Amino acid sequence: MSRFGVLSLLLGLALVAAEYDYDGYRIYELRPANAEQGELLYKLSQQGYDFLNLRRLLGQSSRVIVSPDQLENFEKLLSEQQLSHSLINENLGATIAEEFAQRQVQRRLSPISGKGRLSTDRYYTHEEITNYINDLADRFPSRVFLKTVGWSYEKRELKTITITNGDRRANKKVIFMDGGFHAREWISPAAVLYVIEQLVEKFDENAELLKDYDWIVLPVANPDGYEYTQTGTLARLFRKTRQPYKLLGQTCYGADPNRNFDFHWNEEGASSNPCSDTFAGPQPFSEPETQVVRDILHTYADRGIMYLTIHSYGNYLLYPWGWTSELPETWQDLDDVARAGGDAIKEATGTDYEVGSSTNVLYIAAGASDDYAFYAGFNISITMELSGGGITGFDPPASKIDEFVTETWIGIRAMAEKVIEKY
Repeated sequence: MSRFGVLSLLLGLALVAAEYDYDGYRIYELRPANAEQGELLYKLSQQGYDFLNLRRLLGQSSRVIVSPDQLENFEKLLSEQQLSHSLINENLGATIAEEFAQRQVQRRLSPISGKGRLSTDRYYTHEEITNYINDLADRFPSRVFLKTVGWSYEKRELKTITITNGDRRANKKVIFMDGGFHAREWISPAAVLYVIEQLVEKFDENAELLKDYDWIVLPVANPDGYEYTQTGTLARLFRKTRQPYKLLGQTCYGADPNRNFDFHWNEEGASSNPCSDTFAGPQPFSEPETQVVRDILHTYADRGIMYLTIHSYGNYLLYPWGWTSELPETWQDLDDVARAGGDAIKEATGTDYEVGSSTNVLYIAAGASDDYAFYAGFNISITMELSGGGITGFDPPASKIDEFVTETWIGIRAMAEKVIEKY
């Protein structure tokens, strides 16, 4: 075995643990100089390393968390492979603890005061989000309808909110949107809530988006994981669902819901290791949360036009396929809609969003929800990766929420307008 192979094996032995104590953990930024180094990053991500963002192309940088136990071998690998890098944070635990304390203060200073909109002053719990959409249904009974569509592994209620213009016309075309697939991506539910607010509480400004379309929204697709990341500093960067799985006597929690769909399931870009952040699950749709999304997609496939799933981070508008570098026959329609969103954001804010198929722009990831939605019959299927913030990218400070969600709505509105124009 080559020296590189030995080091890769040693690094791979450090599996992602069920719980993290991030004290002494470091964040490195890595910049591959050639295709071989890009492939090295991908291999490390499959061997248990938590890449905060994985970018394998030249000129792009990736960030990875390195534990104290991994540090010696990791730095040896960097040296031997002459991989350009920089140390971004030398004690992630201390940073997360400070940010968690700040969020606790924000929660006390900005409680929900009865009925009305949620502010963009802080992030909200799954229960608070559910209470908000319940309130919308009470206040706008002719235009807002709720449905319990399932339960998470830990028995949290999953509700969709259907937003209409109140004309009671049946069988309209559908735009289905979800947020909160990955637990640590808090800005995703925040952005989805802002979209709901625009469509419901600012209906007069957006009535044309609801004339021939109903919007069906699942604000938090992975509530167990989302709630877990709000319990304390050890859990903040958790990514998956919360169903437990055993490996060599160790309990690791959850599957990656965005690798758990039954379309090229567990192929490249997914892991069979229950302790990996990209664990595809023991079988397709092993997670009750992905079963819920699957059932919604099939329920509305005959009139579903656009599926939009909100993630973070990286400023991408991605479309199928994620399991192969080949493009669908209708890729131009997908590209037109995605570019409408990217162009609108660029014009309004100056923020650049890269547009293209998931595999060609970002990386291969089989078993994802956007591929499955397109396969199930939705004409347009797009993953929107929002802007990042904070030291990890997944923790934009509360002061940035309003800026990010407003920017996201500009892109989503433009994409919806393009969909209406085309379909």
